Amino acid sequence: MPKSITKYKSYKDSEEGWIDDIPSHWKTCRLKYLLSEVNERSTTGEEELLSLSKYSGVIPKSSLEERAGQANSLVGYKKVYENHLVINKMQAVNGLLSVSKLKGITSPDYSIYKSQNTDCLNIYFLNYLLLQPEYLAEFKKRVTGVMEGFIRLYTDDLYDIKVIIPPVQEQTAITNFLDQKTAKIDQAIATKEKQITLLTEHKQILIQNTVIRGLNIDAPMQDSGVDWIGEIPEHWEVKRIKNIFQLIMEPSEKNNDHELLSIYTDIGVKPRKELKAKGNKASTTDGYWIVKKGDFIVNKLLAWMGAIGLSNYEGVTSPAYDILRSVKPIEGMFYHYLFRTKSCSAELKKHSRGIMDMRLRLYFDKFGVVMAPYPPKEEQTTIVEFINAESLKIDTAINLQQQQIDKLKEYKATLINSAVTGKIRVLGVEDISAEVKETECTP
Repeated sequence: MPKSITKYKSYKDSEEGWIDDIPSHWKTCRLKYLLSEVNERSTTGEEELLSLSKYSGVIPKSSLEERAGQANSLVGYKKVYENHLVINKMQAVNGLLSVSKLKGITSPDYSIYKSQNTDCLNIYFLNYLLLQPEYLAEFKKRVTGVMEGFIRLYTDDLYDIKVIIPPVQEQTAITNFLDQKTAKIDQAIATKEKQITLLTEHKQILIQNTVIRGLNIDAPMQDSGVDWIGEIPEHWEVKRIKNIFQLIMEPSEKNNDHELLSIYTDIGVKPRKELKAKGNKASTTDGYWIVKKGDFIVNKLLAWMGAIGLSNYEGVTSPAYDILRSVKPIEGMFYHYLFRTKSCSAELKKHSRGIMDMRLRLYFDKFGVVMAPYPPKEEQTTIVEFINAESLKIDTAINLQQQQIDKLKEYKATLINSAVTGKIRVLGVEDISAEVKETECTP
């Protein structure tokens, strides 16, 4: 435990079954005595439109990539000022709340609150407190609605919740401590996330260079005559996809029990049962395409985003997908890596048909004419072995960084929870509390 953190000298029963013991000089108070709801509406709709992000708090709506669904007129939207607590009533149970540092307007579906008395409440302390699992669980008990997605935390129910409240000077000291500590933790997390990004990019570049240039940097090169490929080793060939693969349309029999397979952009071909949360479960696989080990599954709709992969499984897959089987000697993983490179994906996008990106489809008559490198099979195998070995090293480094990120996030969550619930004492706060006169803020 850091030197700046210790325990309080004494604790008492909070007298709330869902709240643990609290420091002896802390109190509990219903939120109705601490917050006042604000319902000031815009008459022009010309103020800056704000939105609520779980990870970034209250931010300008213009900073979000997703801008669909905005109302034609913002007249009647709720005004928000600095130090107002903004809560998404429908997502409060998921922690979608934050104190605003901006002035603007936001959706009428949000609830806006301000502190009744800043001598009693530091609203930023309350922000930290309400995001703790104990309080989110209390929100869940009190929401109103008939089904998930339509539940709301209304003001009367919020007001009825009891919170633990230290003296306001202590709230401020805890808040300042957490602001400083979490900023450092967030910076450390950002640094490690940047390392993961760099490692991921290095892996992508390594794969792309290797499947197009080969392993021998001193090998004589030739112009492939294909823009997206560029130069290749002199002894390699370039072939159309239709001369390396054929389209297979072999429907499964009725009442079959074949393994249901699917293709994912991030992880390749996997049995659907291993990824229960992804996609809808088919009621029957009658007439689905037979897939043999070594076949390629192509998601025509997402092929240009890398949804092409080698199957290491026997099974069936959706008729919405294409199944490709090699007609030339190949090492399957070589083309698995090749088809998922950024340069190949960009080429496949050019050959896909559709009026917008998310409706593009890559049909085999177009895919088949795409030119691709065709090294000798033995060299394909050597390249795959090299990529596998190097990818293992990079993936291990990425996993290490991710483990450290997870530990930092866990430490951050524990630190915040312990500080705002009184499990630990920030250095100096008990000295502050000794000088504070008895407050009448909390009945």
